[in-house]
Amino acid sequence: MVRVGYLSSFYVFLILNITMSFTYHRTVRFRDTDAAGVVYFANALAICHEAYEESLEVSGINIQDFFGNSSLAFPIVHSSIDFLRPMFCGNKLVVSLTPQKLSADKFEINYEILMADMIVSKAVTRHVCIDTNTRQKNKLPSQIVHWLDTNRRNAENTERRKSREFI
Repeated sequence: MVRVGYLSSFYVFLILNITMSFTYHRTVRFRDTDAAGVVYFANALAICHEAYEESLEVSGINIQDFFGNSSLAFPIVHSSIDFLRPMFCGNKLVVSLTPQKLSADKFEINYEILMADMIVSKAVTRHVCIDTNTRQKNKLPSQIVHWLDTNRRNAENTERRKSREFI
């Protein structure tokens, strides 16, 4: 029985590391929950956004400048989230994300929230780059293109490495 659990955990780990490129660890806090005691949907998206911010920071982007003092902004123009299992106060979460460039001015981030090696939620946020003065679409800056490329390469390298280990 332990062996089966180990194998299923291994395959979840393998699949997760093939498709996702950045992970963020988070504990569900009381403030994240609603009156029913589960994570409120908007707070689950906020947790995903925390993972996005951490990913930017880890890649070397100064998030204070990125979010506060820039002539560019990256508003979310679309978001969706699916809940597969409830999340409660005290649960330990792993948020995995993979950003992807969609066009010269737009990118998307796919998130998976895991708890004990089980996917409990999936989310997507789509961002567009705009000039903060004109509010017009703008080409993604080099630091974001670098962040997107780095995460794509990390995901591809992990996929190649894991496929060799699996064989």
